[in-house]
Amino acid sequence: MIDSRHIGSTLEDFLREENRLEKARAIAIKRVLAWQIEQAMQAQQLTKTEMARRQAALLRSAPEEREALDFIEAAADFEDWTP
Repeated sequence: MIDSRHIGSTLEDFLREENRLEKARAIAIKRVLAWQIEQAMQAQQLTKTEMARRQAALLRSAPEEREALDFIEAAADFEDWTP
């Protein structure tokens, strides 16, 4: 049997060569954040409607939270960022 541990390149290398690494990372980060939010909503028994209401209220009362969300999005798009 052939030891295949070192055959070929990594997925990261492939995505980098195809100029898709940044987008793949951004998508992965967004999916993890969405999953974490979903888990928190289930733990607190929140509906999507209630979560949306709370988010809207938070953004109205704390504009700096919008800056935090912008930062998270920028971090997801940062080329050299690794989770």
